[in-house]
Amino acid sequence: MGSPSGPPFDPDDPDRARRERDTEPIPRIDPDDPAGYGPGPYADPDDAGYGSAYTGEGRSGRAWARDPDGFPDQPISEEELAGLRSDATGMAPRRVLPLEDEPSSLVARYLFPTERYRGEWKRHWIHLTTPIIVGVAATFVLGYLSGFLAGRDVGALTTVAVLLWFAVMGWVAWKVADWWYDRFILTNKRVMVVNGIITRQVAMMPLTRVTDMKYEQSPTGRALNYGTFVLESAGQEQALRVIKNLPNPNELYLRVVEEMYEPQAVEARLGKEADEAKADDGA
Repeated sequence: MGSPSGPPFDPDDPDRARRERDTEPIPRIDPDDPAGYGPGPYADPDDAGYGSAYTGEGRSGRAWARDPDGFPDQPISEEELAGLRSDATGMAPRRVLPLEDEPSSLVARYLFPTERYRGEWKRHWIHLTTPIIVGVAATFVLGYLSGFLAGRDVGALTTVAVLLWFAVMGWVAWKVADWWYDRFILTNKRVMVVNGIITRQVAMMPLTRVTDMKYEQSPTGRALNYGTFVLESAGQEQALRVIKNLPNPNELYLRVVEEMYEPQAVEARLGKEADEAKADDGA
C-alpha cells in the first residue's frame, strides 16, 4: 500500500479543519424523507431545512440537485381564496361590475359582434346641479311673481310668467333627458362616450392606443364620489380626452386598467361568476 497523496498530518495546521470539511462525502438522501424536512440521520446539517427541493450551495460549499417532487402542487383552499379577496383590514376590495349582463339598446347598436361588453355608466347626478338649481329658483320666483300679479289685475303679465315657467321647466327636462342618454361605455377593445338626443355624438378610443390615463377629484368630488377622467393617446388631441363627472372614479379606473393590462384575469373572473350564477339558478 502506498502512502496517501497530500501533505503529512499536522495537528497545528490552521487549514486542516477547512480541508476536512470540504472533502467529506456528500450525504445520502433519506428515502423516507426525500424533501429533507426531518432531522433524520441522513439530513445535511448545512441544509437549513430545505432538503433536496432547492438547487444551490449550503454553507459547506457543496451543491445538491433539485428534486422535482420535493414540493408537490398544493390546491388553494376556499379560505385562502377568501383571504385573497380581502384587504389588510378584512374588507373585500371594491370593484365596479357591469351594471347589466347585456348592453342597453342605446349602446348595443354601437358594438360589433366580436366585442365583449364590460359595462356602461351614466354621469354622476352632480352633472344636473345647474338645471336643478335653475328649476327650483324659477319655481319660487315665478310662483311668487304670479301670485303678486294676480292681485293687480294684470292677467297678461301673469300668463307671461306662467309661460316663462313652463319654458324653464322644459329646458330642465331637456337637460335631464340629455343626462340620461349620456353614457360612458367600456368593452374589451375600447372606451366610448355616447351623448345627444337629436344630434347624436359617438366618441371612442381603442384601449391599445391609450398611453396615459388619470382621474382627478376635487374636495366635493371626493365627498360625493365622482371625478374627471383624462385619457391621453400618443400626445395627440382626441375627441375622447376629458370625461367629466363619472361616478366611482377609483373603481372605474381599476376596471379600465385591469382591462388594459390583465384581460385574461377579467375573462377568468367573469367566467367564474357566470358559472356560479348558473349553478344558483339550477339550485
